[in-house]
Amino acid sequence: MNKNTYFAIVSTVFVIVAGLHFLRIVFSWPARVGTWDVPMWLSWLAVLFAAFLVYHSLRLKKIQ
Repeated sequence: MNKNTYFAIVSTVFVIVAGLHFLRIVFSWPARVGTWDVPMWLSWLAVLFAAFLVYHSLRLKKIQ
């Protein structure tokens, strides 16, 4: 696997992660890990972090 393929796969995975967290926010889907209810603000952070990773993956793909 070359670097361009790797960065394309990584950015696709993180687009999906960001999209699912965004859908959780929009539709107010509950999330629970064991007995802990995951707060909605954590999904906001996950969307921002995943978008950050997507941006940098695509940027690195373009540079390579």
